[in-house]
Amino acid sequence: MFRGRYEHTIDAKGRTSLPARYRDVLSAVNERRIVVTSALDPCLVAYAMAEWQAFEDKLSKLPQFDRSVQKLKRIYVSGAVECEVDDSGRILVPPTLRDYAGLKKDVLWAGSGKYAELWDKDAWKATFDTTEDERRDISARLAELGL
Repeated sequence: MFRGRYEHTIDAKGRTSLPARYRDVLSAVNERRIVVTSALDPCLVAYAMAEWQAFEDKLSKLPQFDRSVQKLKRIYVSGAVECEVDDSGRILVPPTLRDYAGLKKDVLWAGSGKYAELWDKDAWKATFDTTEDERRDISARLAELGL
């Protein structure tokens, strides 16, 4: 499980360190690759290979002509890239994905359970600076969902 927030940098070549705790997650399943892809939000998502394969399997069972399913596949599957974790614990994020998420220098890894998100640090802050009204709406929706 990917948990926690970690601030890192990304260099001009697109290399960024995977947080040590996330590397531990991969090591526990004897994996050195992650799948990185575009997300619905202006960020990237990273999956351990087994989780990505399970996600793709679920997608393949959904109705192929459903417009929402098609859109999700176009965003997630078409942008997916396998990234090798090097001996220094870094991955190379391709330029197209860096552009999609607006990754500049300072980035933030945010654990989301089965996957992690990779954000431009300023975009993270702008997206998650919520007002009191927004927090109240979120709380109400979560209560509806039983959380």
